Amino acid sequence: MKTFEIPEFYRSPLITKIKSYQKVNDPRKRDMSPTYVDFGPVSFYIARHFGFCYGVENAIEISFKAVNENPGKRIFLLSQMIHNPDVNKDLTDNGVQFLQDTNGKQLISFDELTPADVVIIPAFGTTLEIEKLLQQKNIEVQKYNTTCPFVERVWKKSEQIGKENYTIIIHGKYTHEETRATFSRSAQSAPAIVVKDLAEAKKLSDYITGKKDAALFYEEFKGKYSANFDVTKHLQQVGVINQTTMLATETQEIAEHFKQVMIAKYGVENTKQHFADTRDTLCYATNENQDATYGLLKTDADLAVVVGGYNSSNTSHLVELLEQKFPTYFISSEKEIESNTMIHHFDYPHQKKLSTENFIPKKDKVKIILTSGASCPDATVERVLNQLLSCFKNVQTKEDALSFIK
Repeated sequence: MKTFEIPEFYRSPLITKIKSYQKVNDPRKRDMSPTYVDFGPVSFYIARHFGFCYGVENAIEISFKAVNENPGKRIFLLSQMIHNPDVNKDLTDNGVQFLQDTNGKQLISFDELTPADVVIIPAFGTTLEIEKLLQQKNIEVQKYNTTCPFVERVWKKSEQIGKENYTIIIHGKYTHEETRATFSRSAQSAPAIVVKDLAEAKKLSDYITGKKDAALFYEEFKGKYSANFDVTKHLQQVGVINQTTMLATETQEIAEHFKQVMIAKYGVENTKQHFADTRDTLCYATNENQDATYGLLKTDADLAVVVGGYNSSNTSHLVELLEQKFPTYFISSEKEIESNTMIHHFDYPHQKKLSTENFIPKKDKVKIILTSGASCPDATVERVLNQLLSCFKNVQTKEDALSFIK
């Protein structure tokens, strides 16, 4: 796989050493068990796979290239380049300005743009409408386009199945940049609709089976379907694609649900006519991070710490999985850990910050899960580990703790 030139301050000697050890011992990633690192009074289960993915490193390389190649020019990002506060701050510290926030709210008017300006398209991609607007202003769209190749693969699949007359069902969060971009492109090829989860998918399937009056559809799914969507016609052939950072198992459940609905209505012999196989739209990094999290669930840890941006969808799903078994703390950086008595963390479902006292159990030996989302720098993970170590007395040195790595 291609390697990228990203700033050295995002890297971590400790995490690099652990990842190299994992790679040597399991080059094909067949074993998703975590690496156990013992510091004496505290030990860590380090996830088999976490941190910057291919798409994120690609976006960082291109973004800093844009900064370095255009001294004196105004440089804009359509929105957050990735969902990580440290990386986005590094870019704004280098003079990059955001045109929109993560929800699409305009921060700087497009009217202010000139052909001399540089505009970076974020890793999530952008809508066809915005892309056309930039082209009309004679702004070079592709030069600094950081759209993740795996997102583009989803777009290609949606175009393919759209041309085959399938309606496109997108599993995603409707306000997320990537889903907005995917919806825009899908709707060019075919009728399209967004469902956020399996529960909403089941509501949609009630219109396929006729359990619900078709007239109710337009209010229940208001704002989530493409123009001229006809619920009486456009749910006879469907294919499921996804926002690449969603929970992969849920995307698969949603796809299987619609497949079974079509089989029940049209017969198993007619499955291919009414349901498109789209399994290859799942992102490898999302899958591996989530598979590694299932590996963490098999441990005997006392608590879990997940590091990432609070608006990071892929990170939130790691939290969602770990919360099934462990007290889990979603933090953005080491600054959220005051001491062994206080941690400030994020409640993703309710979108609010919480503070928990005495989050570290009073035990002679504490075991902590440590992982991060795909947009979190390894350096941030190491700083979190260091901060957690500072909560304990008489810990082993890193050299001793990692002596098993030759």
